[in-house]
Amino acid sequence: MSFEVLEAREASGAALRKLFYKYALNDDEGNWFIPAAKYVREFLRLDVSDEAVNLVASVADIGRTGRITLDEFLAVERIMRMPDAHFRLAFRMCDREGKGNISADDFMNVMKCTQAFKEVQFIKNCGWMQLHFGKNLQRRMRSDEFPQFIASVPREHIRQAFRSLNKNSADGSIDAIVYAETLSRLKGPAFTEYLRDNLVGAITTQTTRVSYSYFTALNALLHNIDLVKQIFTDIVDKLEEREITKDQFDKAAWRFSEAITPVQTTLLWRLLDYDNTGKISLKHFSLLIPSSTPSKETKAKAKEEDSSISLTQQLAVQVYRFSLSSLGGAGGAAAVYPIDLVKTRLQNQVTTIADEVLYKNSWDCFKKVLKFEGIRGLYRGLLPQMCGVAPEKAIKMTTNDFVRGVFTDKKTGDIPLYGEILAGGMGGTMQVMFTNPIEIVKIRLQVAGEVAGGRNLSAIQVCRELGFRGLYRGSYACLLRDAPFSAIYFPTYANLKKAWADPETGETSFSKILFAATISGAPAASSVTPADVIKTRLQVWLLYGQQKK
Repeated sequence: MSFEVLEAREASGAALRKLFYKYALNDDEGNWFIPAAKYVREFLRLDVSDEAVNLVASVADIGRTGRITLDEFLAVERIMRMPDAHFRLAFRMCDREGKGNISADDFMNVMKCTQAFKEVQFIKNCGWMQLHFGKNLQRRMRSDEFPQFIASVPREHIRQAFRSLNKNSADGSIDAIVYAETLSRLKGPAFTEYLRDNLVGAITTQTTRVSYSYFTALNALLHNIDLVKQIFTDIVDKLEEREITKDQFDKAAWRFSEAITPVQTTLLWRLLDYDNTGKISLKHFSLLIPSSTPSKETKAKAKEEDSSISLTQQLAVQVYRFSLSSLGGAGGAAAVYPIDLVKTRLQNQVTTIADEVLYKNSWDCFKKVLKFEGIRGLYRGLLPQMCGVAPEKAIKMTTNDFVRGVFTDKKTGDIPLYGEILAGGMGGTMQVMFTNPIEIVKIRLQVAGEVAGGRNLSAIQVCRELGFRGLYRGSYACLLRDAPFSAIYFPTYANLKKAWADPETGETSFSKILFAATISGAPAASSVTPADVIKTRLQVWLLYGQQKK
């Protein structure tokens, strides 16, 4: 029986006390405690029978009072931080009398409460149990022996299931479909959905029956899949290849562990080489290793708990998150706005008959704006830009994510490059409906300071002058800029982030994410600069003080 506490194990003493009082009750004498049922069902979030409640709670309920006190709560939390916590807690569950050793009956009392036992009964008086508890099962097992014993229980349970299934078999084999169903029930959440769909096909290439040799090989492979993955990682690192063949794995695996047999590697390739290339990579192992993400049952329970929150509260949370995103985008726009204004001024300036220009370079433009228009001049047109950040980012990111989801392979999680490019391009295309009106108002305000009488121009005046159709002037040039930019940026960023992710955890550090964004933005921005210049020239045409020729 395994379980996890959903709160962080590394919490401080103060945080643990706060957590305790969150679930605790107070009796008439002023004593604080968590009832056993509440501790199991609300704190541990375990859906177990009434019979199993006290059994599970016994890991913390040292006094066997049906109540978990603060001291008991803190004591079990300290155990949770230890590397062998699951062995210690499992022994506590068996050693309900606190003797420091357990009997065969103590173990069976716990075993009977597990889902695996309900699926396939565990035979108490078997040779394996006699090896651990003596011929008459009278020997008591010490706590230092217990980890080795409990670690081998699942393998023995599956062996017993095999024996019960081949009783009437003349050749000692069992039906593959029945075996797969039994294994699925015994392993529970550890049996991935991919295994359910592909196990029978992997073990029945020539026959519909499973021999004991293949049974033990598959059982050992699944039991030691983390070790196999580590060996595979070491081999890949040494060969400096992302994908390797079965022969390459076989030749190198024996140096790491004799426990990995050719039969196991054959089964491994049958399970993971689904596209028949003869090679597998590290990412394929995620199909056999249970995900750390919440199970369907956990998600369903969380959804049920969330449904108790009022619609107003849910709406408030969404508004809060959207507001944070908008503020973050607006803050970023404000930080680089002076650079954007300088860019617009330089893109719009023209050479006079005397072959002179108003600004020699970016720095000269910045100094002249600051000198003649002041700090406010550097931020002219900022308000429309900040107002447009939220809808612009929302529609671009939503469209990109949606289209990526359409092209993503549901089994492997891979997406072809053309799918990434199309997703980014679609996101850039969709944002034009928001960006073009904001851009034309912003640009006209940015260059207003260059024209006599233009410094008092407001965004409302620009909108009135342009009208609805005028707000979309230069939209084709805006599309020519935004669609290619996103088509280059998003795929480059996603692939750099994936390439620099930790191969074990799949996580990417903040510094690498920042660097990936910078590298992705540079070629994207530079490649669409010509379209940006055209857009700027089109959108500032006929500003105040200019005459139509």
